[in-house]
Amino acid sequence: MKGEGQLMIYVGIDVASTKHDCFIVNSEGEVIEEVFTIANNKAGFEKLLSKIPKVNKSKIKIGLESTGHYSNNIRNYLYEKGFNLVVLNPLSTNLYRKAQTLRKTKTDKIDAKMIAKILHTEDHKPYTPISYHINEIKSLTRIRTRWVKICSFHKISITRILSCTFPELKQNFPSIHQKSMYEALKEYPSAESLKKAHLTKLTNILTKNSNGKYTKDTAIKIKKLAQNSIGVVCKSHEMDLVYSIEEVQACQKRIKNIEQEIKGMMIGLDSPILSIPGISIVYGSIILSEIGSIHNFSSPSKLLAYAGLDPSTKQSGKFKGNGKMVKRGSTYLRAALISAARSVAMYDSVFKDYLNKKLNEGKHYFVALSHVARKLIRVIYHLLRNNVIFKAS
Repeated sequence: MKGEGQLMIYVGIDVASTKHDCFIVNSEGEVIEEVFTIANNKAGFEKLLSKIPKVNKSKIKIGLESTGHYSNNIRNYLYEKGFNLVVLNPLSTNLYRKAQTLRKTKTDKIDAKMIAKILHTEDHKPYTPISYHINEIKSLTRIRTRWVKICSFHKISITRILSCTFPELKQNFPSIHQKSMYEALKEYPSAESLKKAHLTKLTNILTKNSNGKYTKDTAIKIKKLAQNSIGVVCKSHEMDLVYSIEEVQACQKRIKNIEQEIKGMMIGLDSPILSIPGISIVYGSIILSEIGSIHNFSSPSKLLAYAGLDPSTKQSGKFKGNGKMVKRGSTYLRAALISAARSVAMYDSVFKDYLNKKLNEGKHYFVALSHVARKLIRVIYHLLRNNVIFKAS
């Protein structure tokens, strides 16, 4: 092709689980390779390389959407080969697609062409990989989140079962989700069995697993409650209760192991984010790993948008105002920031005063907390960008 070496080459890749659709065009709009499909394996990746013109790699720009783990392998492969990569936000590509046509048309082939067109018509920041340690922490925090959800599911099951078999227990104790109660219920999984339990044995179980908090008096109280319980006697409920308790305990052990691994990595990184009072290892690790490289964000507002904490803007005629939080971007980052904001407001007087100020303005607690989270993210941006520790005002 005439003058091909001087033209930019754009490669659009629509990523899927087992295959990827690719399209190659140059900066003059000439199609080099019509849409073709490659398998999501080494042979498929090599096929893609064979289709890309042999020109200086600075003249080649490859774009693909950020589609979670599906894009990891091809993205890493192309980056290691030295290509200029652009990872696009699916929200942006979706808006671009809608702007091009009124028809609701979406196919893999069309998407591959559209991605190549976006590369041609818009300027994008090149992809830079996250460091190994940050990437590992990100994986670990997401694994932890998954196990926390599983643990919560089984805790809800325990509460539901006891509502049928021994409702008086959860009505008379601040929490049934503690080791002493779990061990007692594993041994005596119904009001009927607790009623018949040997007092000394029940006392020993409660005392041993509560570090002395629960004694003989507690065992007597539980037995009396069991004697007057309206709970049903059901073998299937008893089995379900024991299995659910065992699942919760297994989940808690896994979560603890994951948190130990995260703690070791976070101590090694020595990030200034942990200097903020109220930000724990868990919150700090989620926030840090979801942000990745702070240098990918040119301003705090960009980071706010990535977390989905920026308010939507409404304008009609002379009216202009802010609407609800957009809630786009990283849900993991947003949730961690909201939780961290609550904690930081408890430990730091400036954040506490800011929360009270918003509450005094008549804002709902969670709305006020979102304002604290926005303030927190601006502080985090400053600390990470300048690599300085937090100093209380």
